[in-house]
Amino acid sequence: DEQRPGEGGRQEWGGEERSARVLHAATATLPAAFSDLLPHFQIEPEDEYIVKNKPVTLTCRSTPATQIYFKCNGEWVHQDDHLIERTVDPATALPVMQVTIEITRQQVEKIFGLDEYWCQCVAWSTTGTQKSQKAYIRIAYLRKNFEEEPQGKEVALDQEVLLRCHPPEGVPQAEVEWQRNEDVIDPASDPNFVITPDHNLVIKKARLADTGNYTCVAKNIVARRKSTSAAILVYVDGGWSEWSKWSACGADCSMWRSRECTQPSPGTGGKDCQGLDLQSLNCTSEQCPQTVSGAEDVALYVGMVAVALCLTLLLIVVVLVYRRKKEGLDADVADSSILTTGFQPMGIKPSKPENSHLLTIQPDLTTTTTSYQGTLRSRHDATGKFSMTNGPLLDPLPNGSHTLHNGKLNSDAAAEFVSRLSTQSYFKTLPRDVANTSYGTFNFLGGRLTIPNTGISLLIPPEAIPRGKIYEIYLTVQRKEDLRLPVAGCQTLLSPIVSCGPPGVVLSRPVILSMDHCFDACLDNWAVRLKKQNYEGAWEDVLLMGEELVSDPYYCQLEAETCRLFSEQLGTFALVGESLHMGAAKRLRLVLFSDAYCSTLEYNIRVYCMDDTQDVFKEVMQMERQLGGRLIDEPHVLLFKDSYHNLRLSIHDMPQAHWRSKLLAGYQEIPFYHIWNGSQRYLHCTFTLERLSLSTCELTCQLCVWQVEGEGQSFSLDFNIAKDTRALDSEFLLMDSNATALAGPSAFQIPYLIRQKICSSLDAPCPNGADWRMLAQRLKLERHMSFFASKASPTSVILDLWEAQHFHSGNINQLATVMADIGKQEAMIFLVSDGEC
Repeated sequence: DEQRPGEGGRQEWGGEERSARVLHAATATLPAAFSDLLPHFQIEPEDEYIVKNKPVTLTCRSTPATQIYFKCNGEWVHQDDHLIERTVDPATALPVMQVTIEITRQQVEKIFGLDEYWCQCVAWSTTGTQKSQKAYIRIAYLRKNFEEEPQGKEVALDQEVLLRCHPPEGVPQAEVEWQRNEDVIDPASDPNFVITPDHNLVIKKARLADTGNYTCVAKNIVARRKSTSAAILVYVDGGWSEWSKWSACGADCSMWRSRECTQPSPGTGGKDCQGLDLQSLNCTSEQCPQTVSGAEDVALYVGMVAVALCLTLLLIVVVLVYRRKKEGLDADVADSSILTTGFQPMGIKPSKPENSHLLTIQPDLTTTTTSYQGTLRSRHDATGKFSMTNGPLLDPLPNGSHTLHNGKLNSDAAAEFVSRLSTQSYFKTLPRDVANTSYGTFNFLGGRLTIPNTGISLLIPPEAIPRGKIYEIYLTVQRKEDLRLPVAGCQTLLSPIVSCGPPGVVLSRPVILSMDHCFDACLDNWAVRLKKQNYEGAWEDVLLMGEELVSDPYYCQLEAETCRLFSEQLGTFALVGESLHMGAAKRLRLVLFSDAYCSTLEYNIRVYCMDDTQDVFKEVMQMERQLGGRLIDEPHVLLFKDSYHNLRLSIHDMPQAHWRSKLLAGYQEIPFYHIWNGSQRYLHCTFTLERLSLSTCELTCQLCVWQVEGEGQSFSLDFNIAKDTRALDSEFLLMDSNATALAGPSAFQIPYLIRQKICSSLDAPCPNGADWRMLAQRLKLERHMSFFASKASPTSVILDLWEAQHFHSGNINQLATVMADIGKQEAMIFLVSDGEC
């Protein structure tokens, strides 16, 4: 038997009031007929949760019972803490005893974390005792932050979609429901939705109607939490209709058929159909109608005359080249004339500063090595397009005359070029648009590819391409949503994802790929790795920045906002960083947009928080222009630290008589990890304001963006919402008017012959150090001495880096001054005349 708690009497309650009478008997008297019955529980205590500071009540009822007491965590509850009520069961005439106690939060917290708090009751009769079940009392809570939130994505029609959600920690465990555009999703009524046991949402086949904002909602008895919304865009890729019937044979002895991109038509950002929409076929001789003499004959004669003139011009140029060779012209410059045979000179030369005396006299290449932009196409190519092999190495163009084309991509040529690349096994993923792709054809003289307004360029130094080879090379910046780069833990993407290729081409020396980065450029704070995508599409670490080996095929020059990668291989690259401590910081560019015109009471201000790289800024500017937005203040830079704190945005100091904010909370918040991993390009918050009258046009306010317990930036806004100020847009969207592809001498600041003379003069070691080592020191590149020394021509690699750094802003006088400071007698060799060139 259980030992009864304590000695003496009990206080007893009858009805709802506590009796002042003290019972001195330890037991109540039972009728003789029931004296041999054990207690039987009618009500046992059950598990309870303490919500906030409200105590919980435990109840125990038994019959027949002479005493009932509670025991909590192995100790008897004091008799004065029991509320007792005695009644008689009318059906059995047995005495019934009910006891209640209260448990407070303070009692539970005393042992919280050591063990679970429990209580049970013990009932006595004259025959013996019975114990009730244990009731556990827990403090209820629900944390604020979701352990994993759903991520927005673009998905193709009929594709399966998985949205992950791991609710906040809570007691009792939170229940989860999903909402689409604030409406609760019920899988029972729509079987296309499935909510998995681990709370994820699965859309079996994405429909256009499934486009919307999806929110994971967690709730328990304490609170209700909402995740950030994930935008799902369902797009439709275009499909081709069946081919039409062949047309009748035309006068040109060809017939045609067509098909249209209408089954289905591309929609909501889906890809256009791939492949040809028009095909031609030569007719058989029986089908071909007899041509009518006349205008067609005239056209034929004119064509024959044109061919004769071209051949004559070609013969003249060959004779000139032969004569210049006989006169001792440098073989390399003579070779460069082959590129321009039959070209119309364009006369593009690098700008020359005034009063320059060294390195500034251009060789006279205007007649034999005319600079050109763009690519070379063989006239005998029947398709009129570029010739590409299935392998990574392109064959040189055949001998014969060539046609000059503008280096800038027109939409048709660029789309066809990207379409062809997508069929190659080495280029598995291409961006949907071609606006961020450039390409050109290059030989041993090298050249440069640039993607305007992105900070991304590829320098192909002279002699990087083996003599006798001509490569068609492309450069593109990838959309992050098209080419996912997996980052784990606290890793973050620090640069654009850039592709240059085709991969596998043979290079005689490294090319230089320049691209922006968005971290504080302090390698004491970061472990930064260069990642490269292999042929199977997997990402590999190929370089740990700051620990480069001169024997590696990759080497990085890190600058404040730019990384310049020396690479002996082409491919797809990106920088991924892992912070070493809480001092590591990424640079965010904060940009404000609003609607260009406002005709309603509502007015929206969009605040973008993006990686501080030019390619993202360019993309946002272009997107906002399509949306009709306007830039309303100068972009600001914010250092976002690895502190696990979210980014908060709030608006203040609006004139309350004219404006009010429709935001319910005092601020908006972007979760830390959404910003830190760098995979989401367009993170932004929208502030919806409301003017109280249509006549109100002036808006003044303060907009603040700050990291909790970190840095912040504020925007003081004062403008007229009815006026469109586009000037600010053009000021910050720097329009790069340079050609996207430059080949040969026009791609470089330093003339080719002078470059060769500098290399031959400085490559040989000099006892007093007046060689390439002093050149590196004067250009503040001494950190890379061992890398330069490992190359066959250290001077040439130094000049390559100078070209990559100073293409737009290069001052060749500065380089001439450095050469003069080195103080070698041979410096006089740079004072060359046009005749010597």
